[in-house]
Amino acid sequence: MEKLLLLGDEAIAQAAIDAGISGIYAYPGTPSTEIMEYVQASAEAKEKNIRSLWSANEKTAMETALGMSYAGKRAMVCMKHVGLNVAADAFVNAAITGANGGLVVVAADDPSMHSSQNEQDSRFYGKFSFIPVLEPANQQEAYDMVLYGFDLSEKFQIPVMLRITTRLAHSRTGVARREARKQNDLQLPANLRQFVLLPSIARKQYKELLEKQPLLENEAMISGYNTYLDGSNKSVGLIACGLAYNYLIENFENHQVPYPVLKVGQYPLPVEMVDRLYSECESILVLEDGYPIIEELLKGMLNKGKLIRGRLDGSLPRDGELNPNLVGEALGINIPRGRNVPGMVTGRPPRLCDGCSHNDAFLALNEALMEYGRGRVFSDIGCYTLSALEPLESINSCVDMGASITMAIGAADAGLVPAIAAIGDSTFTHSGITGLLDAVNNNSPITVLILDNATTGMTGGQTSSAFGKVEDICRGVGVSEEHIHVIKPLRKHHEENIEIIRKALAHPGVSVIIPRRECIQTLNRKMRQKAKSKEMES
Repeated sequence: MEKLLLLGDEAIAQAAIDAGISGIYAYPGTPSTEIMEYVQASAEAKEKNIRSLWSANEKTAMETALGMSYAGKRAMVCMKHVGLNVAADAFVNAAITGANGGLVVVAADDPSMHSSQNEQDSRFYGKFSFIPVLEPANQQEAYDMVLYGFDLSEKFQIPVMLRITTRLAHSRTGVARREARKQNDLQLPANLRQFVLLPSIARKQYKELLEKQPLLENEAMISGYNTYLDGSNKSVGLIACGLAYNYLIENFENHQVPYPVLKVGQYPLPVEMVDRLYSECESILVLEDGYPIIEELLKGMLNKGKLIRGRLDGSLPRDGELNPNLVGEALGINIPRGRNVPGMVTGRPPRLCDGCSHNDAFLALNEALMEYGRGRVFSDIGCYTLSALEPLESINSCVDMGASITMAIGAADAGLVPAIAAIGDSTFTHSGITGLLDAVNNNSPITVLILDNATTGMTGGQTSSAFGKVEDICRGVGVSEEHIHVIKPLRKHHEENIEIIRKALAHPGVSVIIPRRECIQTLNRKMRQKAKSKEMES
């Protein structure tokens, strides 16, 4: 088959197409976004009529993929690591319902928090749910593991997680394709109660899930994704998980590591291989890009006197990404350091784009709030979170998707009146609607700014589930028509907008303000495309 130059995300997407998926569902979030974008742009996927849907949130994406699996088709669901928290209810229970058609869940972790609130490790969810986890070391493995993952899912009738990290998702290399398989035929589960988690059924299926664990461990031994590489120097044995294997081999000429290495790419952890490494070597160093999950397991499993090193004892930093230098230093390799070069360009914090509608919205809000004082604006996650920084310094929180409205309710209950929530249109349909319903039911004295720029701006301009629906949703959950205000965030409307916001803040119940203006980036993109089309026509 042909060889393609692909990002890790793109390799996963192409593999899903080649594996015969019938649907892929996701909510955009760095570093997972490009998987869905690749499928949506693929002529091959369109020709095969593969459904590719940006869902309202990760939970709905997970449940939609599970529905496709129920019908016997292969489905993929993609999200970033914190999105797995949103999908957790469906994800954990899907291990007990099991899968009918193959189901692969891609969780893209972000060590060092390049674009995230935390650096949690999705392998915890895999272990917690008793499902197999695949962790590729490179883009070719990512491609191959997707095909293997769908087969594994159908062999054991269980969802499979593919865990990647930012560096693998966003780096590019040549990937060899395999022959594509056709999509599954529609086929209902043999047991039509398999997906009915009444306690009597769930208890039985949970026992069956536990009984699969030795089989899954044996599969991890024989699949080839866990490899024992012997070495002559037994002073230390190395366990290298996923991408950490690359960080290891880069420290040695011709990538020849003199120590025994257990290369881990599939979980549950192969106990026999770990036991061999422990018995043959004087000490163990665990290299995992994320939490010290294996290190903690080993200290519990093999607390027999030998030194086990890693993130817990300080041999490697407890937080952040691994890299070849950190691994080399942990092995006692002298890493040459370059001289400090004086910075030629002063570092600048990120800021809103020139012409961004959020800038005008927050300038008006800041002025309207002057009589109340600072410290009462609760925000959500999106481009507008940058309003925390100079020069706006408008917002005072950013915790998780949807938390702005509910935190404002709690602050108002504590006596901070008025309290203000700022949330984007896409985040509103992701996780904000239920909070607004709580506010209506509680008649909370809060003002909610739903910043409608007609797209999911922070992740590159994907379609917003809220497009054309924001006012209808607000009315639907019970916000009075007279307290729903749409404003145009432009400087020429500045004084008018301030007055509207002031009146909303004075209202002793729920008020909603919708600053509406298209994202400057998507608008510019449309204008460039229009100009290009005209050029081609002429």
